[in-house]
Amino acid sequence: MLKITGTNHILGHKLWAKDFPQPTEEIRTKYLVVGGGISGLSACRFFSQNQENNYLLLEMENHLGGNSSNGQNKFSKFPLGAHYLPLPNKENTEIIQFLKECKIYQGDDENGDPILDEYQMTFPQQERLFFKNSWQNDIVPQNGISSETKAEFKRFFKMMDHFQHKKDAEGKYWFAIPVHDSSREDEVLQLEKIIFKDWLKHENFTSEELLWLLDYSCRDDYGLGINYVSAWAGIHYFAGRKNNWSKKYKDQVFTWPEGNARLAKHFSKYIKEKSLQNHLVFDVKINDNDVEVLSFDNFQKKTKKIIAEKVLFATPQFVNERIFNNKRAEHFNYVPWLLTTITLQNDFGGDEELAWDNVIYGSDGLGYIYDQHQNVEQIMGEKMITYYRSFSTNDCKKARKKLYGLKEDQLKSLVLEDLKKAHPMIEDFILEMQFHKIGHAMIAPVPNQIFGNSEMAKQPVDGKVFFAHSDLSGISIFEEAFYQGWRTAKQMQRS
Repeated sequence: MLKITGTNHILGHKLWAKDFPQPTEEIRTKYLVVGGGISGLSACRFFSQNQENNYLLLEMENHLGGNSSNGQNKFSKFPLGAHYLPLPNKENTEIIQFLKECKIYQGDDENGDPILDEYQMTFPQQERLFFKNSWQNDIVPQNGISSETKAEFKRFFKMMDHFQHKKDAEGKYWFAIPVHDSSREDEVLQLEKIIFKDWLKHENFTSEELLWLLDYSCRDDYGLGINYVSAWAGIHYFAGRKNNWSKKYKDQVFTWPEGNARLAKHFSKYIKEKSLQNHLVFDVKINDNDVEVLSFDNFQKKTKKIIAEKVLFATPQFVNERIFNNKRAEHFNYVPWLLTTITLQNDFGGDEELAWDNVIYGSDGLGYIYDQHQNVEQIMGEKMITYYRSFSTNDCKKARKKLYGLKEDQLKSLVLEDLKKAHPMIEDFILEMQFHKIGHAMIAPVPNQIFGNSEMAKQPVDGKVFFAHSDLSGISIFEEAFYQGWRTAKQMQRS
């Protein structure tokens, strides 16, 4: 059985025509939040926790969470986007507090080390790599590599360790999470103006295995590989996380069968009876004392006017440019992604133990996640895996158009061609395949994106309209979305 799902791009594309009926209903609220992804949810959390309950959230989809969404069948839940959260830096106190609210962080032990719910963390085996016709632990190529390559790996990781701890004269990390807290020294900014691959060449990193790992890492977090992202972004992947909160849990990450939809669900208490789904915002008018927003209710097929003192657009810039009729997204590159969830017979893999993350060296894809990795039951039914693939290219628009044009059989061939490199007989075990297309999955941190284009796009309008989304950080990770919403809501309340 083959099935295709995706975001509601058909409704979203109605922003091009704006052929909506006149408003027949009026709603008033103090704060309006547009967009129910992590940024919007985080903003609602801030309002609720700071004695402000007069707010409303609008979301185009029929669910909340954005890229932190999930699907489910009778065997397991599975992610339809982001699927894990690394341990935060000790400086990320607001996220640590959020993890405490979620009962993921359960306090500290006698040594001051965090006590974490290990059932919500990766079990062994966490990751493996199919390299030179066999599986190895860890995704850093190890078996049969030359002494020169080993030396390059050692030199590279030593440099990353240096960058991880490097601070400027004001005590700011060169590479911080959130990005906003990073140093703005000239030497730092120069790294954001050049391509990562060029920086690697300048530093004499030439090993095929090392360059593959770095390209894979960038595609995994940013959608685009080392030929396209900035040197600053490439280094940030390795240096942004400080591994300084927990001594015990250094390499593990938080993950769930449904991925980060678990985290999105934890925000639900802050938007109970304060959200409207299937609502597409298509127009905004800024008045002297308020803001008028027009939204199409796709369920009731009518337009509503929402009048608010202030509005937070927790929506990506390619949406904002259609609402505001400007070029806000002109310099933003959004990478299309394909997720494929595959239901397999229980004996898939034979005697091999599936890791949580399974990567294939040299693959165009990013490998697959074993969705039932944390299942502690002794009796297992069918196996569920989710395959990830970003389309790393210099023309995201063309790649997006191509992805949306692919039919079920074409998608099946694309995915299986990749997976058969490690599992030549996988097709014999397949019971069902579900393909999930995300046309604008994540912002790509190309040169001048983080400290240039993103900085300009986040400026408020007349102190009444504000913007918060992970694409304004230049990096699409949970922490950035969380802080964008939290900090912007704080700015709205205090301005």
